[in-house]
Amino acid sequence: MTPELWLIVVGAVVAGFVQGLSGFAFSMVAMSFWVWGIEPRVAAVLAVFGSLTGQLVAVFTTRRGFRWPALWPFLAGGAVGVPVGVAVLPHLNADLFKLTLGCVLVVWCPAMLVSSRLPRVTRGGRLADGVAGGAGGFMGGIGGFTGVVPTLWCTLRGMEKDAHRAIVQNFNLAALSFTMLVAAVPQLLARL
Repeated sequence: MTPELWLIVVGAVVAGFVQGLSGFAFSMVAMSFWVWGIEPRVAAVLAVFGSLTGQLVAVFTTRRGFRWPALWPFLAGGAVGVPVGVAVLPHLNADLFKLTLGCVLVVWCPAMLVSSRLPRVTRGGRLADGVAGGAGGFMGGIGGFTGVVPTLWCTLRGMEKDAHRAIVQNFNLAALSFTMLVAAVPQLLARL
């Protein structure tokens, strides 16, 4: 196997393990490996595919806590954010992409560790939920990171565990499917 293929396999195995434990974060973990040896546009498509596969496996575990009125603002925001992220991806500088991913990991991981002690956000309503969905969609378009912002946002909102999980996993499934449709399918068709 080539070094690139080893990098893909190791990144996917570790990311799959983490997603199996947590229910999300495939893209964040896989990209922390892949960004060092794979062109960002290829790594993004791989990350979206791996994340989507994991979400499809977990889709039947999110029935408790599902409420359509709570989910739709995230989906509406994601529908705007995904095409913007996909449009930005080809113009990203690889070094800037690595730096940005590293910064997101450095900020997001500790934020999630202390999120239970942070003050709850009670303002903004559905519009703020839509903005969180838009940010998640944008990040999904550039690398499959759909759950980063919505996960932190739902935590800061103080949502009950089942409702939080239902929103994040269903949003991830929808946003990753849309990302695959907008980004990966046209690339595959162009190569045929």
